[in-house]
Amino acid sequence: MTALEIGVLSSGQRPLEFTRRLAEESVQRKAVAYDPTGDAHYDAISALIKSIRGSDPDAALYWLALMLEAGEDVRFLCRRLIILASEDVGNADPQALPLAVAAMQACEFIGLPECQLTLSQAVTYLACAPKSNAATTAIGEARRDVREGRVLPVPAALRDAHYAGAERLGHGKEYQYSHDVEGGVAAQDYLGVDREYYRPVARGFEAELARRLEILRQTLRSGRG
Repeated sequence: MTALEIGVLSSGQRPLEFTRRLAEESVQRKAVAYDPTGDAHYDAISALIKSIRGSDPDAALYWLALMLEAGEDVRFLCRRLIILASEDVGNADPQALPLAVAAMQACEFIGLPECQLTLSQAVTYLACAPKSNAATTAIGEARRDVREGRVLPVPAALRDAHYAGAERLGHGKEYQYSHDVEGGVAAQDYLGVDREYYRPVARGFEAELARRLEILRQTLRSGRG
């Protein structure tokens, strides 16, 4: 009965002729078949994502193989890898996102079975990459501030000064053009209050960003007077 169910679910032919060959293939695949919208589907992708997040390329490859053998939608896999590249790797390795996007484009272009190589490359790279969820946490905190009513007016110096009457209102009057300032960073207040949403981790390239940001924030704070 399991083999029969697998044969029906895995075949797009309607009406379906359940031949001996289809029965043999179904028996061979029964251990890895699952409903693409059911619990096994979500459990498998959860295991894949958590293995990559946990920096275990071997476990990640196994769950990838399981899903491919079960006929998982390659586009679904690519979408999840792109999300993970930003959510769990982020700026700790800025190459993770373009690699994941390139993998999606390559899979769309060449299809299975050859795109399994692309998926394997993407999964192993992401698993081995340094991890950071700092960008994920930052946008979550910023949006929560907005949702909870902490909405700030745009500082006058940053407002659009190109429409009629803007000059009379003082819009853009105190704006400092960064490229005209030594070092390319103006001591300008861009928010109106002191907020720190982005907190880089000390891993991968984000450690370098943390060092840069410490210097940048010192300059920016001086503009808040």
